[in-house]
Parts: sequence; structure tokens; C-alpha cells
Amino acid sequence: MSSQATPTLSLKGIGASPGVAVGHAYILDRKRVRTPKLRLAEAEVDPERMRMKTALDLSDRQLSELKEQITRTEGPEHGLIIEAHRLMLHDPMFVDEVNRLIVEDRINAEWAVRRVARKLKHLFDNIPDEYFRERRSDVEYVADRVVRNLMGQVVDEEVTLPDHAVVVAHDLSPADTAMMARSGRVAGFVTDLGGQTSHTAIVARARSTPAVVGAGRASEQISPGDLVALDGTRGTILVNPTEDQLALFHETMRRHQENEARALEAKDLPAQSTDGFRMRLVGNIEFPEEIEPLLAHGAEGIGLYRTEFMFLDRKSPPTEEEQYRAYRQVLEAMGGRPVTIRTLDLGGDKVPGKGKFEKEPNPAMGLRAIRYCLANRELFRVQLRALLRASVHGNMRMMFPLICGMSELREARSELEACRTELGRAGVPIGKRFQVGIMVETPSAALIADRLAQEADFFSVGTNDLIQYSLAIDRQNRDVAYLYKPLHLSVLRSLKNIVAAAKEAGIPVAMCGEMAGDPIYSLVLLALGFDELSMTAGQIPTVKDIIRRSNRADAKQLLDTAMELTTAEEIERFIRTEMEKRLGDVL
Repeated sequence: MSSQATPTLSLKGIGASPGVAVGHAYILDRKRVRTPKLRLAEAEVDPERMRMKTALDLSDRQLSELKEQITRTEGPEHGLIIEAHRLMLHDPMFVDEVNRLIVEDRINAEWAVRRVARKLKHLFDNIPDEYFRERRSDVEYVADRVVRNLMGQVVDEEVTLPDHAVVVAHDLSPADTAMMARSGRVAGFVTDLGGQTSHTAIVARARSTPAVVGAGRASEQISPGDLVALDGTRGTILVNPTEDQLALFHETMRRHQENEARALEAKDLPAQSTDGFRMRLVGNIEFPEEIEPLLAHGAEGIGLYRTEFMFLDRKSPPTEEEQYRAYRQVLEAMGGRPVTIRTLDLGGDKVPGKGKFEKEPNPAMGLRAIRYCLANRELFRVQLRALLRASVHGNMRMMFPLICGMSELREARSELEACRTELGRAGVPIGKRFQVGIMVETPSAALIADRLAQEADFFSVGTNDLIQYSLAIDRQNRDVAYLYKPLHLSVLRSLKNIVAAAKEAGIPVAMCGEMAGDPIYSLVLLALGFDELSMTAGQIPTVKDIIRRSNRADAKQLLDTAMELTTAEEIERFIRTEMEKRLGDVL
């Protein structure tokens, strides 16, 4: 059937891994099994608990084999994702609660597993950090595996993909994504669920495979064999595109490949405007596997290394030695390039070793990030000692998240110095003094940036939270997500204030939120005078190209004109029109 014979369907999701792909849909139908619901007689309770134990043991063996396989082919960090699933199988919150329901409510194991999984998923909803909210799906993967094993069904079914397949699924497990990406036959991924921090997104970015996630009912609307064109930068999907639309996608693909080729050629060239303003383009990472594509795309360092992954789904926090080895690995892999490591940014309701979950009424504004660390000093000190020891092995910078005032910065720095003294007295090798900065991601920090700049060695603006807090909206809430406007005048004024305070104090100012990697905003950020922008590997070539072709004085005039407008819609329309006029060939 020709692409013109079937009506074209246009879908929108979240651009999770940059790039353009065209291929035929391969629908991965991992439908959740129908859960039987049975009431047990008293004599059936003990045998049912034994069934549950057998299913857990089998699930554990399967995951152990998967971990070995993925560690061998994808590296230890992706193996750790599977290890997190194994830990869930042994977590008393899961196992004990299932057994309690079997005994007290006298229900079959499958039903009990689903009920407990539902309860645990609700707890994840209470976590402010987007990365950890996405781990709700991990609970679902583990529960589904146990239920399938209880019912004697096939669990890890081998998938044979055709060449240039666009894999379409409701959701993908870490194992599915890693093994399919490794096959070399996947042109791109489309999933109904997920966000930029879902496993599909992370693995796709590490493999430089275009992906669109959070696409609603895409797996129901796309049929096997449909021609699918997807743009992993913009989050757009066309199903059975017309010849003209297909030609446009192929042109975008060609341009993307040219940009990639140009990136390899220009990867050692500076991101410098035509009138000499130098910016540094660096990368955001979760896993060491992401370093190779970053360097291939010209990253000059790491602007945000998130440390939370090590703390995920464990019975106890990672030891000082475990953390030291992880930080050392990244620092050594970067070969002297700067690496900015963010201390633990995690809600207090999801930290290993905390036995009881307490639902906070407003977790985004609750006990999280630096607040949690200062309330749990030993957990914080373990990380600080590991960072001090690792600093011997590379060019490390460190930053504290969610700083709202000077007292928090002083307390955090005081803990760091205490750990430095402790290690020095013990004769433990530590590196020279490194820069200690802060994430500016709250309106309070933006308003007192001039004071904070006196005691922070650098700023890194976390726009994701700064925009949410400034505009009082939850961008995960579909009812108000449309209000999330990076070019809102209040946001632009905040950014201008932050940069001005940093320049006045003579400290560097970076940006590591999603705004940094969006080419539409590149001239605005150039005009504002950011020294460093941190983004994913695939975003670097386009942003660098824009900066190298632009004049900062001209960009400043553009921003001044934009800031004379009032509404966010007016400003965005003006900036988009001007960007298309000036740089439409690279956008």
C-alpha cells in the first residue's frame, strides 16, 4: 500500500532522543496479563504463599541472567537498572505486604501482587523529582514478571525485528529497550508512556536512536507495518505520511545527518559567536555510557552528573566506597575535562533505608534535595567524603541543588569542609580545592543571586524547576502544562538578574535545564551571556552551529525587542519567527 493510499495520522509526544527516523512500525504488544481474582479457603493459604515464593525465586533467577547479559553488552550501569528490579523482589514493602494480603484477606497471589504494586505506584506519585517519578514503571515491570511466572506464562520472549523498524509500544522495559537498541535494527522508538527520564529515553539517547515517548494512545492508533516518520527533537510522529510530508522528513533526516557529520568535523572547534563571545557546551548524564556520544558530539565537559541513580531501590544507601568508585569512573573517562557533580537531589520519601513512607501534602516544596541532606547529615557526609576522595582523579566541580538562601549554602559548605578536615587527618588522599557552586532553581535564589554569588564559586540555572516555581504550575499536570512558558517575561527577567549577579561577582554562570538544549532559545541565552550550556549529546551540534553563525550584539538587540513585549505568547511568537528567518536551515 502506498503512503498516499491511507489517511495520514499526526501524533504528538515528548521528544526524548534527538534525531529523525523513518521506518515501518513494529508493534511490541506486551499486554498486561489478565489477573485472576480468587478467594482462598484457610487450607489454601500456606500453599499459596509457597506459590508466591517459587514465583519470586524464578523471577530473581531470570533477572540475574538478564543483568549478566545486559552488563556484558551494554555496560554495568544499565545492568544496575535490572539489579534495582531484583532488589524490589526482596523488598519487605513488596514481599511482606503481598504475603499479608494472602494470609489476612485470603486472596490469591496474583491479585495480591497487583494490589501492592498499585499502592507502591501511588507512593511514587509523591516524589517531586521527575527521574524518580518515572520509576513507577519499574514497579509495574516487576509485578508483571511475578504475575506471569505465577501463571506459567512466557516472560522474556525473544523479539526478531526487521531492519529499520520503528518500535511502537505502550511502554518498554529496560531489558526490552537495551536488547532491541543493541540489535542495530531499530530506526526509532515510540511509546505511549514515559518522559525524558524514562528508561526508553535514557537508553535511546545513549545509543543515539531517535525516540518519542509519552505519545498517548500511539500503540493503539498505529498498525503493524504502517510507515512511521518521527522527529525525536520536536516529539512529532506522522503515520503513513504523504509523499510531500515524507520528502520533508527525508530532508530533515538529511540535514540531521549533515549536522552530525559537521559535529564530528567541528567537535573540537569552539562554540564562539562571530563577534568573539565564547560559550562552553557540555552534557547532562545519568550513566557513564553517555560519555562516549557526548565526546563524539563535541561536549567540552559534563555540566550535570545526576547522582540519584545509585540511591534507587536499595535497602540501604550506597557506601562511601561505591560512590567513590562511580565518581572516579566518570572523572577518569572525561580525561581532565570539567565534570560538575550535583549532590543528592531526592525527595525525603524515597531514600533507601527509610522504613516508612510518609505522604507529603506538597512534595515539590517539601523535604527534598539539600533540605533532606542537611536533615540527614551522615547520608550527606558519606557522599561528600566520596566526592572529596574522587576529586583526585579529574577536574571536578560540585554543586548543591535547591538552594533557597545563604544559610543553606553556608551549612552545606561547612559540612564539606568538616569532611575535608576529617579525611586530611586520617591521611586519605583528596584533590586540590575544587569549585563549589549552586543550582539556581527557586525564585528566592534568583532574587538574592547577588548575595549568593559572594559565596558560591559558580551558578548553574535549573530552568525546569525555576520556571515551574516562578509560574506556580506543575508541568506534569496536563490541565496546566500549557502555562509552562520558558519565554515568560518573569522568567527572562529572572535569568537576566541571575547572569548579571554572576558577572558582577566574577563567577561563571551555566544552565543545565531543558531550555539550554532547545535551539529555539539559543540566541536568547547567547544574548543573556551564559558561559556554559549543558544538554544531551544530540543537541550539541545544532546549538553550536547557531552560536558559531551568530553575532552576540545582534542577539542582544533581538532579546531587547522581545522583552518590550508583554505576554509569553507574543514573545515566543516573535522569537520563533526571528529564529526561522535567520536560522531556519538548522532548526
